[in-house]
Amino acid sequence: MMRKLRGIIGVCVALSMGLATQTALAADYPNKPVTLVVPYPPGGATDVIARLIAEKLPAEWGQQVVVNNRPGAGTTVAAESVARAPGDGYTLYMTTAAHTISASLYKKLSYDPIADFTPITLVARIPIVLVTTPSLKVSTLAEYIDYAKTTPDGISVGSPGNGSPQHLTQVLFKERTGANLLHIPYRGDAPMLNDLLAGQVESAFVTLSAALPHIQANKIKAIALANPSRIPAIADVPTMTEAGLEGFNAATWFGLFGPKDLPADVSQTIFTASHKVVAAPEFTERMQAMGAEIVNSGPEDFSALVKEESAQWAKAVEVSGARVA
Repeated sequence: MMRKLRGIIGVCVALSMGLATQTALAADYPNKPVTLVVPYPPGGATDVIARLIAEKLPAEWGQQVVVNNRPGAGTTVAAESVARAPGDGYTLYMTTAAHTISASLYKKLSYDPIADFTPITLVARIPIVLVTTPSLKVSTLAEYIDYAKTTPDGISVGSPGNGSPQHLTQVLFKERTGANLLHIPYRGDAPMLNDLLAGQVESAFVTLSAALPHIQANKIKAIALANPSRIPAIADVPTMTEAGLEGFNAATWFGLFGPKDLPADVSQTIFTASHKVVAAPEFTERMQAMGAEIVNSGPEDFSALVKEESAQWAKAVEVSGARVA
């Protein structure tokens, strides 16, 4: 009996010590520089957003935030490095919707995109917009769908790569509408947009940040926005719902994660500071200029979105047949 009692006391003491350690960690956080891992090269939307946040957090924390770009293998190289990092808040991860696609797209991963990460905050989202070359003789979504159904060879649709959110959006669009779409995958947005501008591919589902300068310069034509509401930067472009495709929404988002086992108090400390940075007018203005919408939601809402998106993209991956070994 005494031995059992001592065992129970030992467990209670260990739990108390663990809680005390976590509390001390949160109270002292951060006491050294923080690394913010980005799974893309410098210059893209994810990198820009990460650096905007990293530049302002030192004023809140008194510690530097260093951006570490680790591109490769569709964000999985960076994600694996974060999944293996200690859950102490000194390694953070700014990534996109590609993170929730990985679990379905890749046959073998050395990490679990859901279980091995702690969602902290959803910073912003950039809707996907359907665009065409100016020479394509369609101006509305109904005309685009009709053209894709009645043209013998269908309509060519570029994407930045198999399994990307843009590719999977066109897969869901094809399933919903019955449009005959000929998928042309590229290695990234830049070469795909170059061919779109040159008329080598007829249309594409593109993140608004990548398409916006070309839409504003009248070099490509925006047909409809896969978003619940219109975006001020292209206020004359209807949403998919307004154009007749009810509830068809798709976007890439930008969210901040930590590794699994990140203490709740540390996660809240990170969210509080980043929320303040993202809420600043200058940050909002910069995001709107990119065609983005500020979300700035907390860990609970972001966690729910991650699970919801994982299920949505899993369906799209299954329909598309896209798999990476």
